[in-house]
Amino acid sequence: MSSRVITVSQDCNGDFQTVQEAIDAIPLSNTIRTVIRISPGIYKQPIYIPKTKNFITFAGISPELTVLTWNNTASKIEHHQGSRVIGTGTFGCGSVIIEGEDFIAENITFENSSPQGSGQAVAVRVTADRCAFYNCRFLGWQDTLYLHYGKQYLKDCYIEGSVDFIFGNSTALLEHCHIHCKSEGFITAQSRKSSQESTGYVFLRCVITGNGKSSYAYLGRPWGPFGRVVYAYTYMDACIRHEGWDNWGKVENERNACFYEYRCFGPGCCPAKRVNWSRELIDEEADQFLMNCFIDPDAERPWLCQRMGLRIPYSA
Repeated sequence: MSSRVITVSQDCNGDFQTVQEAIDAIPLSNTIRTVIRISPGIYKQPIYIPKTKNFITFAGISPELTVLTWNNTASKIEHHQGSRVIGTGTFGCGSVIIEGEDFIAENITFENSSPQGSGQAVAVRVTADRCAFYNCRFLGWQDTLYLHYGKQYLKDCYIEGSVDFIFGNSTALLEHCHIHCKSEGFITAQSRKSSQESTGYVFLRCVITGNGKSSYAYLGRPWGPFGRVVYAYTYMDACIRHEGWDNWGKVENERNACFYEYRCFGPGCCPAKRVNWSRELIDEEADQFLMNCFIDPDAERPWLCQRMGLRIPYSA
């Protein structure tokens, strides 16, 4: 596949001054890998990648230097020319919303800058198949990363938040990621609706850290009755509560939620004290979650390998 490169710079030295202008210039039904090189800076603007604007790559120098940020919330009320406008809900409040397939981001920070206590405030919503994030940061409090639909791969990323800050019903593999629990809450809220769905989150060789306090964060709770989350070979510090998992106030969720751990370690890893409806996997059960086949089961179209092969560094 051929590719093209366009540049964004706030100092007028690029093709465009804002990221959204660059996206708007890409045609609908795009079939060419288009790399948007984003120069260092803090870009304060909501960003939307619509359906059929596929094969877009955001490339920065480092996530600390290239920040995409906005401060919308699910319940924010705005006033425009005398009218009262209600917020767009969790689905529409993302600082960055990705609906175009085969999206890649590398060395980018995605932030919702709404302060603690603002309620649901999404940094990124991904409603698209075959998306990958490398060395990115996702900053926020409640509902930071909305993995809504499709298949996603995250590697070497940093994700922070408090309540349900990785949530949705996608199929996602998070490898070598740093998960930071800023305050009391839940890391995940996966929303698988039935046992027939293949969705779920796998955290593979990740690190979970906290704010220095002990036993205040849960590994997850089921947003959907069949929510599925696996932590494997993951370090858990003392911020993780010994019971590990929460049923979201519904005893019936305990029958169907699939909450698993496998060979994790650290002071927050307490298999003997976990709720009795979660489970430590045995080797044979864990195999299906420990490789890329969890998000790339189609041997005839290995999108993950193709996407990784198309990674284009910022510098030529």
